[in-house]
Amino acid sequence: MKAQGQLAIETVGLEKAFGDQKAVAGISLSVPRGSVFGFLGPNGSGKTTTIRMMLGLAEATKGQINLLGYEIPKKVAEVLPKVGALVEGPAFYPYMSGRNNLIRMDSADRNSNPQTREQRVDSALERVGLSNAAKKKVHAYSLGMKQRLGLANALLKPRELLILDEPTNGLDPQGTREVRNLIRSLAAEGITIFLSSHLLTEIEQLCSHVAVMRAGEIVAQGSLNELRSNGQTRLMLVVDQVAEAKEVLKAAGISKTETLGQKLVSSVDRELDVAKLNKALVAKNIAVSELRLENPSLEEYFVDLTGEGFEVVR
Repeated sequence: MKAQGQLAIETVGLEKAFGDQKAVAGISLSVPRGSVFGFLGPNGSGKTTTIRMMLGLAEATKGQINLLGYEIPKKVAEVLPKVGALVEGPAFYPYMSGRNNLIRMDSADRNSNPQTREQRVDSALERVGLSNAAKKKVHAYSLGMKQRLGLANALLKPRELLILDEPTNGLDPQGTREVRNLIRSLAAEGITIFLSSHLLTEIEQLCSHVAVMRAGEIVAQGSLNELRSNGQTRLMLVVDQVAEAKEVLKAAGISKTETLGQKLVSSVDRELDVAKLNKALVAKNIAVSELRLENPSLEEYFVDLTGEGFEVVR
């Protein structure tokens, strides 16, 4: 295992089986401290089951889990005060105010200090932008406000790690913006954030690192920049003489080309010298109206990995 100080979360060979079916099939995660780590995958890919095992809410069939250097589930009581979580949506008493809900939840925590309770509750509400709605009954809250109240509950104590499972699920655009802005502000404070989502745009906007799940397995993991560089670069070429341009491409070592009218599309090395290629085309009296290299989008790369699409709605 890596040094405790380097990783906020580490799993090795983590598995969860229900009978003969493996919901999580031996995954290994490495979440750097201080990162915003996206856990991306289609619904039903095993993300929530993984999170429940991390938090000691479900027993792993096999494998190891470390949170902040503590072994789970053996040291779960020691580490959980350092970890805030929002899993499967917050549950509150609808006819109590947001503030009283937090006071009740904090009172149920045997490790909480009752002398600082009201101050901590007010501070958490202010942090998530709910001070003005603190006395309003929760049944009158919008979904975005309820999600922010759930985050306030996770922030009643100083946290080193936040684990958020689909925090914008079901929210309207305004609620989504509110929660994402809050996540950014928390990340700026140095809190490690583990964010599960099926929304590719959310991961791209918020995360520095990502792991991609498919059917209980990790199919890619690393920094967002590293994963962006893994896709195949394409040459996009528009010319007036397609057949002659193909011969020039072959001479340059580019043999596989797709033709779309006057456009030629080829998979190439990202280090291709486009200036040299353009010079060779012009030397053959081929008029070039477009010549560029195009890196694949993250969406294309992840679809290739998982075999299915991701929602990209902003």
